[in-house]
Amino acid sequence: QVQLVESGGGLVQAGGSLRLSCVASRSLFSINAMGWYRQAPGKQRELVADITYGGDTNYADSVKGRFTISRDNAKNTVFLQMNSLKPEDTAVYYCNADRLRLTYGGGRLDAWGQGTLVTVSS
Repeated sequence: QVQLVESGGGLVQAGGSLRLSCVASRSLFSINAMGWYRQAPGKQRELVADITYGGDTNYADSVKGRFTISRDNAKNTVFLQMNSLKPEDTAVYYCNADRLRLTYGGGRLDAWGQGTLVTVSS
């Protein structure tokens, strides 16, 4: 089991930046991958970016070159740095932990944080 707590959302003008944080209640080394998802009003939740325990990253095409996912293992924290924000980035952003690494049993986590709202004005 793991609990996730996000923070850092807010209101920003187009072209601005925000940094989201997600603190996990257990070591990131035990988790296969951490991800950031978002859900805009009336739309399905979508993957924004994820990062494996080994540091490999993956981004949605819509955010490549603007967003950066990173992790601080000592603080059990995953970050999402968002630059050059656009109105279409407006959404609730959620942190996710998929499953434990095989070394730690490989069990499914599918844990979600409470979400943090990002609003980008034009």
